[in-house]
Amino acid sequence: MAETPSAAGGGYEGLRSGQVAEAAGVNPQTLRYYERRGLLAEPARTLGGHRLYPAEAVTVLRVIKTAQRLGFTLDEVSGLLAAARHRHGRRDAGLAAGARAKLEEVERRIADLEVIRSALRDALDAGCDDLIACAGEPCCPLPFAGLAGPAAAPERSRR
Repeated sequence: MAETPSAAGGGYEGLRSGQVAEAAGVNPQTLRYYERRGLLAEPARTLGGHRLYPAEAVTVLRVIKTAQRLGFTLDEVSGLLAAARHRHGRRDAGLAAGARAKLEEVERRIADLEVIRSALRDALDAGCDDLIACAGEPCCPLPFAGLAGPAAAPERSRR
């Protein structure tokens, strides 16, 4: 990890954008985007305008990317990072609360996917081969009837 000269010697310490991006496995545009969104603190700059990040910026970027892989949106990640910075010893804030909410969301999505899987298996077992023909059959295992009922029909404007 290359560093610029120390502050005591009149220079700057830190990592340049490319170094941080490479170490964290992101591209420099991602780094700047996270900065604009407030996920990453604005770095110090050299007199020449080069961004110099502290080494912990790499960790923050890795945390963001890991949280995204776990299904957190950038808005949610922003909330988690803010909660971590402002927790002041509260155990109900931050990752535990966010992880609990995300787990509930994931479990709901899994339940929805299990319903979809079941409907698709039923359709395959019933030999459904034509969506339009199948949708018109009363024994169709796919839930077309509920989706195409009067409540789902678009309203027509009256003149």
